[in-house]
Amino acid sequence: MKIEQIYTGCLAQGAYYIVSEGEAAIIDPLREVQPYLDRLEKDNVKLKYIFETHFHADFVSGHVDLSKKTGAPIIYGPTAAPEFEAIVAEDNQVFEIGKIKIKVLHTPGHTMESSTYLLIDENGKNHAIFSGDTLFLGDVGRPDLAQKAANLTQEELAGLLYDSLYHKILPLEDDITVYPAHGAGSACGKNMQKETVDTLGNQKQTNYALKQTSKESFIAAVLDGLTAPPKYFGMNVAMNKKGYTSFDEVLAKGKTALSVDEFETAAEETGALILDTRNAAEFYKGFIPQSINIGLKGDFAPWVGSMIVDVQQPILLVCDDCTEEETITRLSRVGFDNVLGYLKGGFESWKNSGKEIDTVHRISPEEFAEKFNENSKVIDVRKEGEYAAEHVNDAYSKPLAYINDWVGNINPDEHFFLHCAGGYRSMIAASILQARGYRNFTEVEGGFNGIKKTEKVPTTDFVCQSKTAL
Repeated sequence: MKIEQIYTGCLAQGAYYIVSEGEAAIIDPLREVQPYLDRLEKDNVKLKYIFETHFHADFVSGHVDLSKKTGAPIIYGPTAAPEFEAIVAEDNQVFEIGKIKIKVLHTPGHTMESSTYLLIDENGKNHAIFSGDTLFLGDVGRPDLAQKAANLTQEELAGLLYDSLYHKILPLEDDITVYPAHGAGSACGKNMQKETVDTLGNQKQTNYALKQTSKESFIAAVLDGLTAPPKYFGMNVAMNKKGYTSFDEVLAKGKTALSVDEFETAAEETGALILDTRNAAEFYKGFIPQSINIGLKGDFAPWVGSMIVDVQQPILLVCDDCTEEETITRLSRVGFDNVLGYLKGGFESWKNSGKEIDTVHRISPEEFAEKFNENSKVIDVRKEGEYAAEHVNDAYSKPLAYINDWVGNINPDEHFFLHCAGGYRSMIAASILQARGYRNFTEVEGGFNGIKKTEKVPTTDFVCQSKTAL
């Protein structure tokens, strides 16, 4: 028996590849399936089943394409109603892969069809659980995403989650390995540990949600501090439930190389969003007017989902050379399939053509320290928890995730400084602000991390959020 966790840092997502006696199973595959096909061929094994723990909200799974290419059936837990051919399993139903077995444990609460898969080894011993978004390391699945579909309140869903965890998961042996669908950084939880694999016994000791004294206290603890989920989540659920365009087709269309004139014409005729994926250090020096910068070398896909939201939005790409395919792939993972093409030769070709360019006014932390005074207006676009831990005195907390809510309240005549933690998120914000006509601001390179190192700008006392969050 072999179990491999295939972890994707950008999405903080774990897929699983399991092999026994020439047969394989894959749990929660990513959108692009060729790496799985290559692995199956290399290992000379046949894919027998594709298990889905639930209808994912934060990424588009590769289950449909993988099933079409291999003939392996897709397995969901009870109550699932996919709009494509699949096996909707019964609670406690067992599937055999070689000499091992996978037992379906229906664990509703995060979603109604959510299921945990219990792996039973060749000796008949409970070996591991693939817990999806039911149980994370340090946290549990958020119960506020499926309210509309389930016609239940988040409190009622949290109660179902309690029953699933306390009656089906906690009674299992302490030495069972827990393989969750997500880790730290995912918007699917609020308190995840940085580790991606643990024992159930250790989670019983360290996971706040598994140490509650009553259902009521569990519900209160799990719902406390939840922020609004990214708005693209619902669209990803729909794609996972209904099916989607083959990734091969998405990639072929997106890899259309466009000359400067073709790119400009496409932008004008389609209303496409121009997405520049270069890093902030290059973007601010020059870019196509109205471009939005979300750097590929960062939490690219989740920020695309949060900022652009509509997965049907036509997109034109400006990329570093030879990163086009990676960009299209990572966009497709969160459902953004409508890439019309990319600028051949990148931004340099646009610049060399003599077309109009734009820039962002960026200064160093040291320059900010010299310019900062008691009358300076500072906008901090980090998360609320980062701001609460420590911030520039009198800075305004305006998280990037909510920019559509607060951008309209900005006085365009009043100058402000803009920063995040290191410069990635503040450049996203800067590009959005300028695309909407706001130009009276200065972005700070290196963000709060750089500002603090100057030791010249007054900041609040540090408060450790890990000790105060729960």
